[in-house]
Amino acid sequence: MVDYESDDDGRKASRFSMRAFLIRDWPYFAMLALALFGVAYTSIARQSMTHYWIVLAPLFAVICVITRWRDIEGNALHWQLIQTEALHWVAVIFAMSIVFVADVKQMMNSDASALMLLILLALGTFTAGVHVGAWRICLVGVVLAITVPAIAWLEQATLLLLLIATVLVAIVVLYFMHSRRERGY
Repeated sequence: MVDYESDDDGRKASRFSMRAFLIRDWPYFAMLALALFGVAYTSIARQSMTHYWIVLAPLFAVICVITRWRDIEGNALHWQLIQTEALHWVAVIFAMSIVFVADVKQMMNSDASALMLLILLALGTFTAGVHVGAWRICLVGVVLAITVPAIAWLEQATLLLLLIATVLVAIVVLYFMHSRRERGY
């Protein structure tokens, strides 16, 4: 009986280990990383990445379908899941393509269009998570939505943050120089 308990504890420990967590949740981290890479690259390169965003949405759709696939049984339910997610993500891609229409594109710079696409992707991801009943996908959508104002603020406040970091580094350097002088080094 003690052997079974120790096996159970080992399973629980491995279930909550960092490695198990990363293996289990890698698709969600990939979703976040790919979306944030798109915004970062667009901000640095100052060019729109139309094809990147159009390819990213179906990739998110595949992740949503794979997430729910094991939980449902039967060909009819699998087919319904594929149809629902396909229609959902086609609508998201259509909304994204509106941002790339020449008249709309001329009104926004590359940073604004990247943030607009990120918010559309966030909304699509959150609602896809609601459709498939996957809270982790909903969480990815929420995190993506939260990053939009954070990225916008960061772009506006870069100079302020640089100034604050410089002042903090100067204070730390002065503190260490003063403490070394008092110790007689």
